[in-house]
Amino acid sequence: MKKIFLFVTVTFLAAVSVAGQSKQAKLTVNDKKIDKIIKQMTLEEKVEMLHSKTIMSSEGVPRLGIQDIKYADGPFGIREELGDGFRPLGWTNDSATYFPTGSALAATWSPELAYQYGHGMGVEGRLRGKDVILGPAINIQRLPVGGRTYEYLSEDPMLAAALAVEYTKGSQDAGTAVCIKHFALNNQETNRGSVNVIADERTMRELYLKPFEAAVREGGAMVVMPAYNKVNGYYCSENEHLLNEILRGEWGFKGFTVSDWGGTHSTMGAALHGLNVQMTGSNYLGKPLIDSVRAGKVPESVVDAKVRELLRVRYAIEAIPNEKANQGKTSLPEQQKIAYEVAKRSVVLLKNDGGLLPIKRNVRNIAVIGYNAVAQTQRGGVGAGVKAPYEITPLMGIQNHAGNIKVTYCEGYSMQQGRGRGVQPTMDTDLMIQSIKAAKDADLVIFVGGTSKSIETEGSDRQDIKLPAFQEELVAAISAVNPNIVTVIISGGPCDLQKIEKYSPAIVQGWWNGLEGGNALADVLFGNISPSGKLPFTFPIKLEDSPAYAMGNFPQRANSEGDLFTNMYRQDLGGNANARRSNAVPDALYTEKLLVGYRWFDTKQLPVMYAFGHGLSYVDFNYSDLKTDKGKYKAKDVIKVTFKLKNSGSMQADEVSQLYVHYMNSGIERPYKELKAFRRVTLDAGETKTVTLEIPVSELRYWDESKTSDGWTLESGDIELQLGSASDDIRLKTAVTIL
Repeated sequence: MKKIFLFVTVTFLAAVSVAGQSKQAKLTVNDKKIDKIIKQMTLEEKVEMLHSKTIMSSEGVPRLGIQDIKYADGPFGIREELGDGFRPLGWTNDSATYFPTGSALAATWSPELAYQYGHGMGVEGRLRGKDVILGPAINIQRLPVGGRTYEYLSEDPMLAAALAVEYTKGSQDAGTAVCIKHFALNNQETNRGSVNVIADERTMRELYLKPFEAAVREGGAMVVMPAYNKVNGYYCSENEHLLNEILRGEWGFKGFTVSDWGGTHSTMGAALHGLNVQMTGSNYLGKPLIDSVRAGKVPESVVDAKVRELLRVRYAIEAIPNEKANQGKTSLPEQQKIAYEVAKRSVVLLKNDGGLLPIKRNVRNIAVIGYNAVAQTQRGGVGAGVKAPYEITPLMGIQNHAGNIKVTYCEGYSMQQGRGRGVQPTMDTDLMIQSIKAAKDADLVIFVGGTSKSIETEGSDRQDIKLPAFQEELVAAISAVNPNIVTVIISGGPCDLQKIEKYSPAIVQGWWNGLEGGNALADVLFGNISPSGKLPFTFPIKLEDSPAYAMGNFPQRANSEGDLFTNMYRQDLGGNANARRSNAVPDALYTEKLLVGYRWFDTKQLPVMYAFGHGLSYVDFNYSDLKTDKGKYKAKDVIKVTFKLKNSGSMQADEVSQLYVHYMNSGIERPYKELKAFRRVTLDAGETKTVTLEIPVSELRYWDESKTSDGWTLESGDIELQLGSASDDIRLKTAVTIL
C-alpha cells in the first residue's frame, strides 16, 4: 500500500494530458459489453437507475444480475448504516475508523499521507460493501466562518489539488470509487440551497475548479457531486457549462454525477444538462422523465448515455453482495495507524514564546482545563459523522503520555450541544473557581479550547470566529495565578486568538483529529516528535479583514426558511419538513476574484494573525544555495529549483518548504504571489539535504477571457521565485525569465 513520493511537488496541467486521458479511459473498457446490456433494458429499467433506491443507494439492473450502487457518507470515515431521515439503524458491526477531518489532512501538506488516508478509506468502504465514498470535499475555503471549513482542504487550489488527487488515487486503488464534491463554488452554507454564485471565468478556472480538474484528470475520479448552489444563474445539478462543457467536454470525465441530497430541481434541466442520479426521491428523474421521453421532449439516447456512465463505474468497482459485507471489524489497526500518522503531522505549533513546549522534565503537576479536552468529535452537528470503535480525547492522550506527572482535569467552561452557537449564555463561575484553583497548584496549565461540531457544521456558517463560552475570560483569569499556559485549540477552522495570545505563551492548533487525535497531540506536547503541521488557510486578525467581508460580498440576505438539507432530512436537528423552498435567490458576488486567503492579504499588504503555511517547529531550519537549472524557460519546459535545507536542532523534524511565484511587471491583474510547489522533508538532527522542487511552465498560464475557445495563455516576462517556510516567511529569492 505504501507509495513513495520522490518529489511532492505535484502540479496539475490545465491542458488535457495523456496521463489524464488514460485515467478516465479506464472507465470505458467495458463499453461494448455495456451497450449490449442497454439494448436489453426497458425504458423503465433505465430510468430506475437514475434516482435513489434507498437513502444511500441507487438501483442496478436486478433482472440482469447487476447490483445496486451503494454510497458511503462521508469523507473522513465510513458512516454507520442509515435508514430514512438519516436515522441510524443501530447495528453493532458498523463502526469504522474516524480519520482526521479535511482541514487536518490539509495541515500535513503531504500528498503521500493523503494517498494513505484515501486508501484506508477505500479499504473500509470495501469491508462495509460500499461502492462510492461521498468525498473528498475539495471546495476552496473562501470564508473563515464557513460551516464546512473542517471538511475542505485549503484556501489554495494547488495544495487542495495535490491532496485531492492522492486521496482519490488511494481510495480507488483500494477498490472504492470517490465522489468529489461539491462541484462547484460551494463556498458557503448560508442560503446554500438557493444562492447564486456570480464569478467570472478566470476566477473559476484558476481558483475554484482547479482541485476538481486535478482529481478528474490526474486522479481519475469516477463520480462527481454537483453542489446545491447556482453558478451564474443555473443550479449546479443542471449546469450545462459545468457538467457538460467543462467536466465531460474539456476534462474528458467518463463517470457519473449524483446530486447532493435534495439538490435536484427539475426533470428537463437535470436530464439535458448533465445529471445522472437524483438523490433522493424520483419526482424528477423518475416517472416524469419516462413521460418526457415518450412525449419526445428528451431523446432516449440521453437516458442511454446516463445509464452507460453509471454502468462504467458499476463494472469498474467490484460489487460486494450484501451477505459478504459487514462480516468483521471495519476499523483495523492498519487504518487506525494511518489516522494516527496523519494526526501527528497535522498539529500546528502557532506560538512558542520562551520555549514553553515541549513540556519540560521538571514539570510535576499539569492542570488540563477545558471542556474540549474531553469532548468527542467523531459525531455531532448536521454533517456526516463516524461511529468509531474508540476516540482518544486530548485529556486521554495527555494522561497516556504523562508518566509520573500528576494530571488534574477541570471542565472550565460549558459547551452545550445543539445547533447555532450551542453554548451557555452566561459564564459558569463555579467552573471558573475550580479551574483557577487547579491552575494555581500546577506547574503547567494546558487549556483546551476551540469550537464544537455544533458550532462548525454543515447547513450554517458561523456568525463570527470568536471563541465561545467565555474561554478568553477564563484564560485571562487563569493567567493571573499561573502564566505558564499552553493553549490547544480544537476546531475545524480558524478562530480569533488575539486575546488568547496575550495570556498564553504557547498556542497549538489541534484540529478534529480522528480517533487517535489525543495521542498525536500529546506526542507533540511532550516532545516525542517535533510539530510539523502548517496552516492550510489564513487566520485573520479580524473577520472584517478577510476578502469576502471587506468587499461586502458576505453575508447575503438570510433565508428564514432554514437549510434545504436539514428541512428535508434532519427534523431531529430542527428541520421543518413542511417548509417550502424559498423563492429568494440571493447573489453571492465573487468580486474579490483571485484574491482569496493569503493572496488577498499579501496583495493588499494587510497584517494577519497567522499566515497561510505557518507552523513552528522545535528546531530551526536553515535554507541556502537556491538555484535554478536555467535562467530562461519556454512554454513546455519545467523549472527545476534546488536548495539546501539544514536541521540545526537536536532532534529529527519535518519541514514543509513552500515555493511561491511573484510575477514581475505583469501586464494582467494577478495576486502578489501564488503557491506553485511544496515538499515535506524529514531531516535528522544536524542533517542537510539538497531538495528539488519543480514547476511546469504550463502552470504559470492564466485564463484569458477574451479568447473564444481554450483560454489558457502564457505571459512572457520575468518571475521571482520565493522560497520559504510560510507565505510570510520567505527565506530565499531568485528570478527567471519566461520566454
